Amino acid sequence: MADQGEMKDNDQDLSPDMKHWSKQQVREWVLKLEGVDDKTAETLFLQDITGPSLLLLEVSELKEMGVTFGPAKLIIHARDELIKLKKDEPTSFANQSGRPCKPYPFHRYHDTYRYIEGNILDIPESGASGLIEPCHEYKSFINTTDETKMDKFTSEIIRFAAACMNSCTNGTIHFGIGDKPEGFTHGQVLGVVVDDKEAYGVELKSEIDCYFEHKHKLSAQKCIKPPRFVGVLNKDMMSSNKCVIEVDIVPDSTICGENFYHTYSMSTKKKKTKVKETVTTETNPSKQFFVRDGGSSRNLFPHTTSAKDAKEYNDFIGSVEQRAQLRKQAEEKHLRVIKSSNQGSKLSQMITGGTASLDKSHYERYVIVTNKSHSVQFESLGFLVELNPTAVLDFDPQSAQNGLQQYFEKQSPVTVHLPDQYKITGDVEDIANNLQLTRNTSWVFCNGKIGEEEPSEINHWMMDKGASIRGVTSFLCRKDVLPNKRFLVVFLLLSTVSDTMDPLVETFSTFLQELKGTEQILCICDNKQAFTSWRDLIQARCGIDVSSRCIYELSLSEVNGTVLSLWSENRRSSRFLPCGGGGKVILEKKIERSLNTLDVLCVNQCEGGNEDKIAIEENFYKGGKVSWWNFFFSEQPGSTPFIKRDKFAYITDTVIPELCSERKACMLLNLIHIPGCGGTTLAMHTLWALRDRFRCAVLLDNNADFAKVADQVVTLLSYKCEEQLPHVPVLLMVDDFDEMERVFDLQQLIENECVKRQSQSKSAQVILLNCMRSESSEHDQKEPTKDTVFIGNKLSEEEQKQFEQKYVEIEKTHTNAETFYGFMIMKKNLEEGYIQSVACNTLKSFNIDQKSAQLLAVLVLLSAYCNRATVSVSLCEEFLGLQPKPFCGTIKVEEGFGKFSTLITCCEVVGKVVFKAIKLIHSKIAWHCLQELAAKHNTSKAKITDFLLTTNELYGSIQGKDKLMQDVRNILVKRYSLKEESQVQATAAIPAGEKDEKKSLETRFSPLIRHIENETPGLEERVLINASHRFQKDAVIAQLLARYYYLKKKDFEEAKQWAKTAKNLSKDSSYISDTAAQVIKHELKTTIGNEKVPIGPEALGRLLKLAKSATDSFRETQNLAKAESTQRLQTKAGNYPFNTAGYLGEIQVGVHVIEVLKKIPIFSAGNVRHDILSQMLSGSLTLDQIKQNDPGYRKNIQYYIILQSFKDVLYSLKCRMKTNFDFLDKFYVNLGSKFGMEETREQITQNELFRCFKQYAELFCKTDSAALLKNKTMHRMLQLHQARQYLEMQKADTYSGILNYLSKDAKDVQPAILEKIAKRYEFICTHEQSRSVERINYIYVNVVLSCIKLESDKILPYQELVNILCQILHKPISLDDSLPLLFIAVVLLWPQQYLSRAESGNLGKHISQMRTCYHTVMKEVYSGKRPIIHFFLGKKQGYERLVHLGQVKSCIKAGKEQFASMWENGLIWKNTEVKECLYRVSGEVRGRNILANTLIPNLKIEVTPMFQSQLRNLSDGSKVSFFIGFSMKGPLAIDIY
Repeated sequence: MADQGEMKDNDQDLSPDMKHWSKQQVREWVLKLEGVDDKTAETLFLQDITGPSLLLLEVSELKEMGVTFGPAKLIIHARDELIKLKKDEPTSFANQSGRPCKPYPFHRYHDTYRYIEGNILDIPESGASGLIEPCHEYKSFINTTDETKMDKFTSEIIRFAAACMNSCTNGTIHFGIGDKPEGFTHGQVLGVVVDDKEAYGVELKSEIDCYFEHKHKLSAQKCIKPPRFVGVLNKDMMSSNKCVIEVDIVPDSTICGENFYHTYSMSTKKKKTKVKETVTTETNPSKQFFVRDGGSSRNLFPHTTSAKDAKEYNDFIGSVEQRAQLRKQAEEKHLRVIKSSNQGSKLSQMITGGTASLDKSHYERYVIVTNKSHSVQFESLGFLVELNPTAVLDFDPQSAQNGLQQYFEKQSPVTVHLPDQYKITGDVEDIANNLQLTRNTSWVFCNGKIGEEEPSEINHWMMDKGASIRGVTSFLCRKDVLPNKRFLVVFLLLSTVSDTMDPLVETFSTFLQELKGTEQILCICDNKQAFTSWRDLIQARCGIDVSSRCIYELSLSEVNGTVLSLWSENRRSSRFLPCGGGGKVILEKKIERSLNTLDVLCVNQCEGGNEDKIAIEENFYKGGKVSWWNFFFSEQPGSTPFIKRDKFAYITDTVIPELCSERKACMLLNLIHIPGCGGTTLAMHTLWALRDRFRCAVLLDNNADFAKVADQVVTLLSYKCEEQLPHVPVLLMVDDFDEMERVFDLQQLIENECVKRQSQSKSAQVILLNCMRSESSEHDQKEPTKDTVFIGNKLSEEEQKQFEQKYVEIEKTHTNAETFYGFMIMKKNLEEGYIQSVACNTLKSFNIDQKSAQLLAVLVLLSAYCNRATVSVSLCEEFLGLQPKPFCGTIKVEEGFGKFSTLITCCEVVGKVVFKAIKLIHSKIAWHCLQELAAKHNTSKAKITDFLLTTNELYGSIQGKDKLMQDVRNILVKRYSLKEESQVQATAAIPAGEKDEKKSLETRFSPLIRHIENETPGLEERVLINASHRFQKDAVIAQLLARYYYLKKKDFEEAKQWAKTAKNLSKDSSYISDTAAQVIKHELKTTIGNEKVPIGPEALGRLLKLAKSATDSFRETQNLAKAESTQRLQTKAGNYPFNTAGYLGEIQVGVHVIEVLKKIPIFSAGNVRHDILSQMLSGSLTLDQIKQNDPGYRKNIQYYIILQSFKDVLYSLKCRMKTNFDFLDKFYVNLGSKFGMEETREQITQNELFRCFKQYAELFCKTDSAALLKNKTMHRMLQLHQARQYLEMQKADTYSGILNYLSKDAKDVQPAILEKIAKRYEFICTHEQSRSVERINYIYVNVVLSCIKLESDKILPYQELVNILCQILHKPISLDDSLPLLFIAVVLLWPQQYLSRAESGNLGKHISQMRTCYHTVMKEVYSGKRPIIHFFLGKKQGYERLVHLGQVKSCIKAGKEQFASMWENGLIWKNTEVKECLYRVSGEVRGRNILANTLIPNLKIEVTPMFQSQLRNLSDGSKVSFFIGFSMKGPLAIDIY
């Protein structure tokens, strides 16, 4: 018996390392081996075999001891397997204390629970305990061979099952769980590799029939459940090929009753006995009766004559009835515990914030935190897709391979992130924008397995990844990222969390701290066991009970059904798009969400919805933006139809169908409207009416990446109809762009995308409905064009009638119709008196000391000076103290404004992030409110602006902060031309003090700054200083202060400091550099004006020093402008034009230098002095030469000394000025806006250039030395010199200057001047000293003169001109002259009736060279520009064949913007007069170009389409016809058919 006790101890203390085993432990280990009898174990014990000697044994040595070959082989195999297992342990769980875990839920087969290798089951092997609670038995299942493992598996199950059934207790036997006798921790998860799972089930069923008595076979089959294969994960949560095999035993009382179960072994079995007991063997069949005895199964069947054995067996049989009764009672008690659940309604309330409807949920955003999923769960997770979570924190490293992320992404777009991408390294909203946080679901892999990020084990996760996940939770909980108290964090436990170190526990703790409680947290557990474990872990970690925030009595399928039922039918049902033939296609949710820059309008929009009609209509009539619901409600029975504006039918029935017939891929339709007159509503009404004929959408964010927008538009166009022609066109509405060029830019990118996708159609594919505001009431009187419709602020009689009818309906359905100011302002035809009375009455109780009044004043100021100004709801709540709570029924933000609430309305802002905001109901209300506040409430614009800039509460970390900062910056910085400014504030009276300033086409400061200056003089400086404090890192604000001090205050030192600050903040900006140069230039100008005449030597030195400094600064600006342009070309970023300010600035400084020099004695008297100054500044006369011939030399010695120190600047002055004049002429003449728009700033620059050139010409372009004419030998040379001076004075000494005559208005062009120019060139070209460039210019003069005055006798015959051209082409030409020569050669030598093949034969080569020259010469400046088409190919011959651009413009009766739009749409070429002028050329498509046919047989010339999209459906060889335009970049094919 002593030995037995020793063995028991050894069984408990078996070391995991074999080399530490004693001989008793070796014997115990051998006894457990299948196929080795007790005799062999005793032999090893008697031979003193310990662990170290066991490691050295060989099979042969065992045979020498008397062990037969079979058992010897099994012992050595088992030893080697154990050694191998120990070697593998360092990578899995060796020398590590496994984490406790729960067993797989009993009698469940579809739970997603999985074990983690090395963890310890926290339930020991046990006997019957409560009968319902299962007992457990563990088998490592590792010391088996392929031949013995199935026998081992079935025999152990039969033994365990019979014991459980006889003991009337539930039980589970686990294979792949280690035990101490085998060298493992008790309950340690090992796992086994199973190749054929089905075989285990088949074998078990077969063995049950063999082992049990025939009468009990059926009962046994029912009680012994099929094997369950529970996956085993590696410690880093990655899947492995191992599993734990488990078999549940459920001896239900209705099956087992009072039966007892014997089993029979069908072969000779060994019976392990304790030491000193008799060893016996039995032959078939042996009867057994197993019961549970503690942690093992014991056979009670008496196989001896021992009375003790028989009594124990008989006693147990006698108590069967009692045990059966106890079992039945236990089952009944268990059933009573299961009660009806109310968690369905609880879930409905918690997930919606109390509204019980997800359509109207209090929560705007959802964040999901989840762990390892199982494929069986996916069919119950559809609700996740519908929730469209903002972010998912996924702790499953294999989620993308076979988990939740893979499932989710099949149905909805996701953006995959690592936690470190949430790290705050810059502006928070920029980071959110880069993450696309409110556009696509951000899927955060919180435990690696993405990119090079490896997963971490639970023990190491906190150290490896804990900090980064804390960063994610902190970021998501920021008030400037997600709406405060309006998002819900859902912990979705797809796997049981059973470890205190589990990452989900730590993540919960982090969210708990960030959210300051559990009100915004919901936990969903798949079963009660998972909930219990989760609750206990959170209680231990955080000290709180989360039961009230948990759903655990519903299955996942019930959770799924409950959540989905909270959506209206409209949200649950499919959405449809129109397709060809009047059919429809389903718009898949994933596709719709991927089109995240667009709001797609479907055919069945709003159908089945349950939106609040009263609330939606109130918001619209108050002045909010119209929604699709407003149109839907107006179509319902009992409602009056939505008001149709007079232009509605014209747009839908005439304009759009005509545009659809055009061949360009993307056509533009402009809807120009007065703000607040219903233009946007009309545009959306148009989309609503056409939604079954077009695929309609609205651009959500005007600042979105246009390339991305274009891609999504074409995706919408081609969705599910790639092979169906023609496609249903897309009708895309864009609203409230500030600049027409940006609309053209989007149009061009859509065109390009259609070409890229090879969209096959012969008609327009996309109609871009551009809804753009214009304050000018002149538009109201204009007739619409083919692509532009104007909406004014005067209602027609029919429209007034509709408004009256609608008002009657409104009064019946709404109790507060009198406050629907948005509707009433329209009804009153935007009557100023009505708007003034609304402002006056609403603001009666205004008190600037009240928070609501302060916020209203801020909103009024922003709305007056900034389009689309808003203030976020979160900011309003914070500022007004309206703390929201995470459940339904909180105070609406409008109520916080009290009596002023009628002036505001809610809206949604889509920008870097999407958020709710408030805005003023009407822009005109804003202007009248400002007037009222200033006149009656002592609240000036300066006071409001100062409050806006100095109140830190407005700039806290809260949603909408970036938008507010942007709006505030805009009202301080954004400048307008006078025309544009009139559109910014048409109703505000402009003070008389500004009338003089109107002489300039561009204001130097924003309207707000200038209005503050006039309303409260002097306070504008304080405002600007406060702006610099608010925007400390903004170079433009510092630039603004520099401009203010040098222009307004004439404080140049202060201006220089601010300019220096601006440069330090933006070192590479040419515009900031220009401001620094402008400070010096204006200081120079002011100093000159303050100096007495003549200017003294000391003053001259100061002035020239300033001039040199300014010149250097402007040259730096030029270099930065080139660098910027080159960078844009390389990155293909933006269409910003080249900054020419540095070139104009240097010219202006040159003019000031001339002015200074004219005021010193050396150059201030007489014509000869004039010529001397001209020659000195041209570098042809030195100061030393002047000094030698100056009789007043000694008197002027100080001047000469000063001048000598600046001689380098002076000698090159004319050359630099001339170079800059020519550069700018070439720039403006050859390059135009990409979309044909003339920019105001360019007009200003060209006017200033004209002024400067006049002063330049007065000095350098005339010779007054009459004495030289008397010298006959000098006469000829002087004539040549004077002729060249005359050409230079007329800006006709360059080809660009000559071409510029075609750009001038007809009234400004004097043909006589051009004839004089032609005469001068004729004279020069006959002189032997004439240059090639002058002969080229002579050709240009003839061509230009022929366009202006064809009958002039100064024009050479066409053939003679061609001959001159051919002569020049055969001579060497410099690179600078190559481009103009090749251009005019292509224009003149284009094959026609009287030209020979020899003259036109090299045209293809000339075109190729011209394109190369264009890129070489213009590459630094053509960014954001398009080469101007100077001439078109006409129908006539000779000079008359050339039709210049001005002639085409004269045929089109439209304004500049309308002409530009018609140009982009190609509608110009439909004009009858234009078609009469131009010659239509035929050709065939070759790749991306066209080979144009000519009058010369077999001579085809390659031309480039102006719009590549016109070739999108044409294959190589397709025959086309087109007009030809000539630009410096080469000939272009226009209007291709």
